[in-house]
Amino acid sequence: MSLAAFVKQRRKMVRLTQPELAEKAGVGLRFIRELEQGKQTLRLDKVNQVLRLFGHEAGAVPQKPTGNE
Repeated sequence: MSLAAFVKQRRKMVRLTQPELAEKAGVGLRFIRELEQGKQTLRLDKVNQVLRLFGHEAGAVPQKPTGNE
């Protein structure tokens, strides 16, 4: 699951609108919209502000094998 899909799914699970999530996380509404749309360049500190509301944080994870190795 992508980060965008995760945030959108969790937001809907807890019945928050994008503006409500932005306010609770202390980030702008534009940031939430870009995050949920899968923008590739976002500030990690702000991503973590949002993820913390759902009990998560971004971190390094092993890459999936591509079959080209």
